[in-house]
Amino acid sequence: MNVLTNPKKLRGFERYVKVDNVSRRSILKGLGLAGGFVLAAPVMSRPGFAAYKTGAGEMPHGTVVDPRVFVSIAPDGIVTIVAHRAEMGTGVRTSLPMIVAEEMEADWSRVRIQQAPGDEAKFGNQDTDGSRSTRHYLMPMRQIGASARTMLETAAAKRWGVAATEVKAVNHEVVHSASGRRIGFGELAADAAKQSVPSVEGLKLKDPKDFRYLGKGQISMVDLRDITVGTARYGADVRLPGMKYAVIARPPVTGGKVVSFDGAEAMKVSGVEKVMEVKGWPWPSKFQPLGGVAVIARNTGAAIKGRDALKIVWDDGANGKYDSASYRTQLEEAARKPGLVVRKEGDVEAALKGADKVIVGEYYLPHLAHVAMEPPVAVADVKGDKAEIWGPVQSAGGTREDVAKTLGIPQENVTVNVTLLGGGFGRKSKCDFAIEAALLSKELGAPVKVQWTREDDVRNGFLHTVSVERIEAGLDKSGKVTAWRHRSVAPSIASTFAAGAVHQAPFELGMGLVDMPFEIANVQCENPEAAAHTRIGWFRAVSNLPRAFAVQSMVGEIAHATGRDQKTTLLELIGSPRIVKLDSVKDLWNYGEPYDSYPIDTARLRKVVELVADKGGWGRTVSKGHGLGIAAHRSFVSYIATIVEVAIDDKGKLTVPRVDTAIDCGTYVNPERIQSQIEGAAIMGMSLAKHGAITFKDGKVQQGNFDDFPVLRLDESPGVTNVYIVPPGPDTPPSGVGEPGVPPFAPALINAIFAATGKRIRALPIGKQLEA
Repeated sequence: MNVLTNPKKLRGFERYVKVDNVSRRSILKGLGLAGGFVLAAPVMSRPGFAAYKTGAGEMPHGTVVDPRVFVSIAPDGIVTIVAHRAEMGTGVRTSLPMIVAEEMEADWSRVRIQQAPGDEAKFGNQDTDGSRSTRHYLMPMRQIGASARTMLETAAAKRWGVAATEVKAVNHEVVHSASGRRIGFGELAADAAKQSVPSVEGLKLKDPKDFRYLGKGQISMVDLRDITVGTARYGADVRLPGMKYAVIARPPVTGGKVVSFDGAEAMKVSGVEKVMEVKGWPWPSKFQPLGGVAVIARNTGAAIKGRDALKIVWDDGANGKYDSASYRTQLEEAARKPGLVVRKEGDVEAALKGADKVIVGEYYLPHLAHVAMEPPVAVADVKGDKAEIWGPVQSAGGTREDVAKTLGIPQENVTVNVTLLGGGFGRKSKCDFAIEAALLSKELGAPVKVQWTREDDVRNGFLHTVSVERIEAGLDKSGKVTAWRHRSVAPSIASTFAAGAVHQAPFELGMGLVDMPFEIANVQCENPEAAAHTRIGWFRAVSNLPRAFAVQSMVGEIAHATGRDQKTTLLELIGSPRIVKLDSVKDLWNYGEPYDSYPIDTARLRKVVELVADKGGWGRTVSKGHGLGIAAHRSFVSYIATIVEVAIDDKGKLTVPRVDTAIDCGTYVNPERIQSQIEGAAIMGMSLAKHGAITFKDGKVQQGNFDDFPVLRLDESPGVTNVYIVPPGPDTPPSGVGEPGVPPFAPALINAIFAATGKRIRALPIGKQLEA
């Protein structure tokens, strides 16, 4: 355990963050925006915090359980806990250290948070994505805290000459109850640092009934006050002495390249110092830069003006004719023909032919851009064979590795400092913007900030894939579904890493396609070919978005066709409480988790449907022009059900007065952050469903900013979002929260629109489809 006597600051932002108890609820209530929140159980069950198997150890670099790496105590008693994941609004910079503090018996008011640089050999996996930070690190962080507590207790026992079993850490002190002696953590720090780290197997973890922080929802984000009052520091806030500012004109078509350029007019702009070509990599090239022409200036504004004055001749390459409208037609044609069979149970063809009725639905979801409030930005300072990076990256370790490989220097010579992220949604897990800054800094011999504009972000990012989902459901005379064929056609994220990837990867197929949990005798899932014509990347909830939209919309269509209630139909399709067996699926992907720890459990899926129906008043009478819709989905090994109430006036104006969502995310740490994530998912889900569409013509993205790729405004947002958290069952490990709330929103919204108007929408965004 290190002893910190002189805390230092990282360049560009504070190394230590003061912990302030600012209530997010009180702020929102003051604005009249708060939704309801029901926590079904205030204290975790003891088995829910028991050790469990997860896939954490199988992640690159696995986990590190060492208090010497994560915990430091200063002589004044201040405890500094390292946060090794990136903060982008999920509260991970609070939640993971809070777990350590809980087990340490540290007083949260005397805790400071230190952001870890990129170093996966030291800290373990640092990829902040996949909704897995808490589910992978709940137990390791508990073990780290328990180890630190044990070392403090051992040090105190030795000082007093008593058995370690006679002392106990309590609220930042170690107490000897027999004599009444007590000593603070700061006084024990030096002695505790000399103790050997106890083995994980011998650790005694706290009984959950004694928890002060975990599961209580009483601690707000450590960054919340700074974010609220505008003093938080993001990537764009980093300043270094002698720093240059750069923007880059990148190829407007994926795979394009510079033929020639004329920078004479750019050099005439006041503040512009240099115009230079930036190396690009042939597509596909993982996260390597697209290349282009950089304008270097004394400030970002001058660099942008200089870029506007550039004259560039581009070779658009093989994707120069990409047109999203005609491509949609190609996807629809492919969805109507047999494709690669990825799941097969029973005889779907025979069952469809023998069905009394067949319902067919084709559902379309366009490309989507992340448009995080903070566009990509990075600062790099490369000197010889050493490089230092500052930026809002979701994968500090991955960024370090990729920068080192690109520059051809040892990985240990690269330092990656992680700033707060002004939103991420998966975009900032790709570090092309950091590599651009490193290349320019190396060339110029000075620190360089590369700033992306909103237009750069929209036109040159890694988009969510376009998709056509075709479902054929065969019903018998009683209205029971006896056959289900689902064809999913979409360019794969694998195309970003390898040429010729025309089928979706197992991790994409496992997001709502092959893992569909309905109890139907004859099921067949197919994946026809689809080539990519732009960079495809993971996006919040990834392939769960089109799958949930299609599957849950089809549930609504079946309910209407059979004259039954949506909720009743959904529960009938989910079927009996059981663990779903998917023996016919080769390479089943279960969000990187072992299936025995995280099976598809329909009892849990049914539970969230029943809970949200009860709490959300399913079946209640609504006003004219209003409608209710319901949808449920399992993703990131969590279970979510959502009810959306819509109101549509006689001109087709759509509003959402109320949203109710139930989530079963297993054992949880910070219910306040769960509520916030579900509220945010409702806003993002509605934004994408109502407005989200990136289109292409002649290979180029047609949108550029919020005027033509709008995000939901305050007056469009759901009026109230109520969140209901299912208490964890015995031995239920934690599961995802950040992403699962988004997928069921769109189908619940679409089902509600149908209930209100009788109009079935099968293509997103809604746009003007409701206008009279």
